[in-house]
Amino acid sequence: MANSGGGVIVYGVEEQDKVAVGRKNVGDLTEHHERTLRAAAYSAITPPVFIGLYAVGTAGNRAVVLVVPPSVDGPHLIFRDKFFGAPLRNDADTEWMKERQIEAAYRARLDERRRSGAALARLYDETTGWIDSSRAVLVAVACPRIPGVKSGRVDKTAARAILRNARNLAGEFSSDNGVHPLDNVANNPRPGLRRWVALNAATTDKSAWRAAWISIHTDGAVSMAATVGGHRGVSGGMVRDSQVDSAAIELAVADFLALIRTWSRELGPAEYDVRVGIEWAPPKPLLIVTVDQSGHLYDGTSVPLKNYVPVDASLDAASSDDVYRRRLYEIVEDCINQGGISTIRTIELPEEDEQTPPDHL
Repeated sequence: MANSGGGVIVYGVEEQDKVAVGRKNVGDLTEHHERTLRAAAYSAITPPVFIGLYAVGTAGNRAVVLVVPPSVDGPHLIFRDKFFGAPLRNDADTEWMKERQIEAAYRARLDERRRSGAALARLYDETTGWIDSSRAVLVAVACPRIPGVKSGRVDKTAARAILRNARNLAGEFSSDNGVHPLDNVANNPRPGLRRWVALNAATTDKSAWRAAWISIHTDGAVSMAATVGGHRGVSGGMVRDSQVDSAAIELAVADFLALIRTWSRELGPAEYDVRVGIEWAPPKPLLIVTVDQSGHLYDGTSVPLKNYVPVDASLDAASSDDVYRRRLYEIVEDCINQGGISTIRTIELPEEDEQTPPDHL
């Protein structure tokens, strides 16, 4: 099904001559059943297929729906020892893709990657164009690999709810020890070109460090530009415009990934390409700092940056909470490691993951 545009499998249907003739109870969808099905789709297929599983009906008349999403990573292969094949669903039967079909599938995959990369670059450049600030600004964009199956033209009330739900989710991912960009924009979405735009433009020099611009697009894309330089320091003063507390980066990325997950649940796309960068006014180098054991700003391991390489990543917005939190942690780690910082202060990994020793040690 993944090789033929996706599909749906329903457990709990009696059929005769390819026609559904009745219901049959399949019992509860237990955690063991779910993990087994997901493991088969992930480990027995290359590239893996990320399925959706849903229990429907009432006790005693339960059915299970398995959703195979459309994929841009074809052909999906099955390996048996040294041999492999690409199965293709054809009505109620399974055929095997011929050599020319496999060639066409690989060509389509490469074409899609080029298109996706170009779309991500365009959205990043567009979002960077929003910036009119001497302070360092985090720019983050995400494009769905497959556009949403629902219309993204929600009304203002729904857009406001999505922003608020994303802020609540970001609070589950991270602590509130700092500034969340969503705090400043969650109540004021306004219409834009095939998107809702929420912003908190700086009105005075004193509020410039809280400026943020956030958009959710009708095709499932998400974009953010959030001021991270010159935040209020732990001692109450303001750090330099080109100086960034690593916690500000962590919270901005947490808000961004929370918004992706929330918007994805509304529209349907799950696989996203993501780019996160930091832009600032030259010629001053960018300095990412952390705190010491006393809670004071610490730059002993910081590396002055003349340019910041945007972090590119992919993620599955429909993955489990633990998997998604781990992906968030990895992206944040890439973002702050460039500045010589290794300790992540506001985001915790699931318990089985080890923490990195603090920078000041």
